[in-house]
Amino acid sequence: MTTIDPRQAWQPYEPSAANPWTLQKVGHLHRRAAFGANWDELQGGLALGPQKLVDNLLKGGEAPDPATEERARYMEESIRKSNNILQLAPWWVYRLLNTGHALREKLTLFWHNHFATSNAKVLNAGHMLGQYDLLYKHALGNFRPMLEGISEDDPAMMVWLDTVESKKGKPNENYARELMELFSLGVGNYTEKDIREAAKAFTGYEIVGRKAHFNTAQHDDGDKTVLGQTGRWKGKDIVRIMLEQKACPRFIARKLYRYLINETAEPAPELIEPLAERFGKDYNIGGLVGTMLRSNLFFSEHAYRGRVKAPVDFALGIVRGLEGPVAPVTIDGAMQNLGQHLFHPPSVKGWDGGPTWLNGQTLLFRQNFALTLCQTRRRPPGEDDSSPLPVLLAKRHAKNDDRELIDFFLALFLQDDVADETRHRLADYLADARRARYPVYWSERRAAEHPIVSACHLVLTLPEFQLD
Repeated sequence: MTTIDPRQAWQPYEPSAANPWTLQKVGHLHRRAAFGANWDELQGGLALGPQKLVDNLLKGGEAPDPATEERARYMEESIRKSNNILQLAPWWVYRLLNTGHALREKLTLFWHNHFATSNAKVLNAGHMLGQYDLLYKHALGNFRPMLEGISEDDPAMMVWLDTVESKKGKPNENYARELMELFSLGVGNYTEKDIREAAKAFTGYEIVGRKAHFNTAQHDDGDKTVLGQTGRWKGKDIVRIMLEQKACPRFIARKLYRYLINETAEPAPELIEPLAERFGKDYNIGGLVGTMLRSNLFFSEHAYRGRVKAPVDFALGIVRGLEGPVAPVTIDGAMQNLGQHLFHPPSVKGWDGGPTWLNGQTLLFRQNFALTLCQTRRRPPGEDDSSPLPVLLAKRHAKNDDRELIDFFLALFLQDDVADETRHRLADYLADARRARYPVYWSERRAAEHPIVSACHLVLTLPEFQLD
């Protein structure tokens, strides 16, 4: 449990001689509030300073190219019409790669894991896209309409937790239970009787066509007593009662703390309390997230590399850094091998995350996928031959000799946060690779490119790169 002084923890971080604004802090912010950064974004963030950079992330960057937006809309419409389940995850990866609002997408992923709903049971691409739209709309907005929408107007959730089967006289308890345990209060803040009574309030909700519908004939209109309040409650009333509990803002603040600050060290109650008290007044998600991202605690050693990269962060961080076009379906396939299939969380509890992302198999898959990306080729405009992405990147930023290359890749992907011994070993490898004999059928160009590709790949396989 962390013992950081809560009086200072949530005050805005201000750079000083003793605690300067560094490339490491810029990279840390881009990893937690986005999906990594390319070289220009790192340098731009260094010039902006912490508070302006957080402002930009909260507001969203430049709007995506209109053609990109049009393609995303076309893909979405096609998926809905054909119920093309296989294209759901690649569609979201496409958005993540081309979004103009990385933080909003990042928080949409958070809420996707919070309200974990899997198309393995829903089996309806349109319903899943509808839930995505709901989560994206409120991701940095207000928790109240998000929870109301999930509870009453979301066909995907209604199928996933069997609200559609809940009828007068035969209430299904699944949604009422998860609403309290996983979505709003947490274990220990309700009773089994509260669940049984709340389940009656969620009777009569069904799907007509493609939309949620409330069937009064199938609703139990009698009195229900939930957490001490009695009335002829419907679903919206139960949501209101949840939001009125002091446990609710604490539960959400603590979960966002694990996502944005540190997922392993349990925060002391007095550290969460000021966040929860403020959040409980209006349930403004953007305000809570902004407080966390601006804070002394966020930019402290306690938060730095305090998470294991999820597959989505690992994969997109490399793609963004290399600045290369990679097919969304390729990234989605790799993420599935690494344990994260978007729109398919493993259970109602979502992905466990943390150390569970790493084992002997997934580490090997991570190394192989990093190599695949480093070997990906692109033909620059005006050139006849394609080159691997690390080679093009080094050329674009005028990194020529071996020392410049090592320093560049370490600064880009790890913001120089490695031991001197690691840097020396990489330099020795690159020197040896320059002197190596390559197969006679290799061209001079390929032989010259190989050490650069390998050096970049080695940086991406370092233990430090597995941490967020």
